[in-house]
Amino acid sequence: MDIIIEEQEGSLWVVAAERGKLQGLEIDPVHERIRWGSIYWARVDRIDAKLDAAFVDLDGGETFGILYNKDVRTRQKSGKLVKGGQEPIGKRLRAGDYILVQAKQGYLEPEFEDERPLEEKSPVVSMDVSIQGRYLIFTPLDDSNRISSRIRDKKMRKQLEKMMVALEDVQGCILRASAANTQSDMLIREAKILKAIWEGLSEYATGTEISLIMEGPDALQRTLSDNSSHPMRRIEVVIMDHFQIAEDWCELFAPDLVPKIKPVELKDATRDLALIEHHDLLRPIEGFFQPYAVLPGGGNIIIQQTSALTAIDINRGADRNSNLNINLEAAEEIARQIRIRNLGGVIMIDFINMKDDKERKALHEKLDLLVNEDPCTVQLHGFTVLGLMEMTRQRRTPTLFERVGYMFEVE
Repeated sequence: MDIIIEEQEGSLWVVAAERGKLQGLEIDPVHERIRWGSIYWARVDRIDAKLDAAFVDLDGGETFGILYNKDVRTRQKSGKLVKGGQEPIGKRLRAGDYILVQAKQGYLEPEFEDERPLEEKSPVVSMDVSIQGRYLIFTPLDDSNRISSRIRDKKMRKQLEKMMVALEDVQGCILRASAANTQSDMLIREAKILKAIWEGLSEYATGTEISLIMEGPDALQRTLSDNSSHPMRRIEVVIMDHFQIAEDWCELFAPDLVPKIKPVELKDATRDLALIEHHDLLRPIEGFFQPYAVLPGGGNIIIQQTSALTAIDINRGADRNSNLNINLEAAEEIARQIRIRNLGGVIMIDFINMKDDKERKALHEKLDLLVNEDPCTVQLHGFTVLGLMEMTRQRRTPTLFERVGYMFEVE
């Protein structure tokens, strides 16, 4: 896999490409106010009993996050961790309390004030803090190590269970799927780094001054971490600041990738997205702002977003393959489209009719494997009584269109 790092009017763009085909696109727009994963020392502004939530001040009166009861974490005098939801949030927190919270989703600058309720305009935060590495996720409030619940393969889980033994000295680690492809000493090294990061930032969780303690992972860090199970061929940059950003993260979490960071000389290197255009990837990126995608066999998929859900329809077109084969081909492209467009919420897919339950099961299993590659949590809920595949996806950052849609004209 090739990683391409670029910039456009101050926004960081990071592309992941496999054999010239776009597989990932992460962007940090300059108008992003809250980055996913950022950790704040925040003040409880008020309790909303109706929502069973607290609104917390993240930056001194400009941005308020919403903390739902289920995301509250407190410790008793005995040291026992108590999760929220067992009693009203007002009995656990009150206005004026200072608490450590983490942004569960990214939040852009609002273009204008609208009529949406405050809870729909506020970034969601949690007291259940986690720090992401390459192979591990460190959760300092946990008292034990565990394997990511997203890993369902029994063989891989058994392999990771054996590797957990090496982490006995550091508790609170979640092993990701990529951990299965590394050595135990690398896991121990990363666990100690993540623990040290937590100990360093937790020293700032005190006093009565609201502050951003640690910004969440940027577009490059998300890309390298999310694709850590894929072999990396090159990490290309044209700006030396980007070289430094890549080198700093790789030296800490991926020393083996440092030699793969390659500066590329271009005649027009200072032009926005010059490296992406050099790899002929700008036009494919533009395609993700269209309401359709063409399948290799001649069929196509139509993607329609509404406020309630995203509907995806598959059309046969000139494809002469069987319905199942067209659907299997469509499933692969749909998983890629959902991931790169960064769609979230309810997604309904209208596949071409299949002849029996055996074919529907084969399609379900194929799609299940494909969405496992997604860095966000995706759940397949199966076929509805109307024959639609229902799935949900929990986004971390705003959609691709929300971040940079203003750059592209939609037909």
